[in-house]
Amino acid sequence: MTDEAPDYFEPAGGAVLTHLLIVRDVDRSRDFYQRVLGAEVVRDRMPAILRFHNSYIVLNTEGGPTDDKPGVQAQAPADSATLGCAMNIRVTDVRAVYDEWRSRGGEFLTEPKDHGVEIRCYLRDPDGYLIEVGQGTGIRAEM
Repeated sequence: MTDEAPDYFEPAGGAVLTHLLIVRDVDRSRDFYQRVLGAEVVRDRMPAILRFHNSYIVLNTEGGPTDDKPGVQAQAPADSATLGCAMNIRVTDVRAVYDEWRSRGGEFLTEPKDHGVEIRCYLRDPDGYLIEVGQGTGIRAEM
């Protein structure tokens, strides 16, 4: 498995899966994902596109319906206490990532917690999206 993402605009395999986040302030969110997580900016805005290892994070602003999604409102989470979706980032050393991202200003809910089959912790982005950072320690044995 490669650590590089396929080309966002012309994926070699014909498709690429990305994660779209509707945010209140694209510049603030782009800065967070670049500064804290180390994502690489591919496009600055409208939408902002960031390469994160073997995937992409797409950041776009709130807004009303468009001709291709009539009746759909794009909105950031109403509050950070309600979970509607979360990014799940699997890493090889959760404690090292925790330390690195904290040093860059990431605010975690707790330190990494060992749950037997995995060690995980969570942080939030500026709009309240939850980001799980986890390291599998025995999860494959349960499959």
